[in-house]
Amino acid sequence: MSNLPACPQCASENTYPDVGNYVCPDCGYEWPVTAASDGSDANEGGSAVIKDANGNPLADGDSVILIKDLKVKGSSTILKKGTKVKSIKLADGDHEVDCRMDAGSFMLKACFLKKA
Repeated sequence: MSNLPACPQCASENTYPDVGNYVCPDCGYEWPVTAASDGSDANEGGSAVIKDANGNPLADGDSVILIKDLKVKGSSTILKKGTKVKSIKLADGDHEVDCRMDAGSFMLKACFLKKA
């Protein structure tokens, strides 16, 4: 038999490799070969684990602390080092953390945060 993985959406065994993806002919779902070779199904949505500056994984609802003064683009506001941000929300994209502070709502990069 084949050692190809089953389709994560419909569990069909009729998968085949195509360039850098596996393809399921039954439901049409495609997924990258590297994601299937990890063996980890912890991230079913396909999003990577977001880690803070110290390498700790972040989750929705965590509290974080800024590790550097951050100038807000297009404003004279500066977010000060040591500011604690409660109840973060993770998002896709370049700026992974969505949060609300006294100065307003911001999208921040996780590399400027540490888990509180």
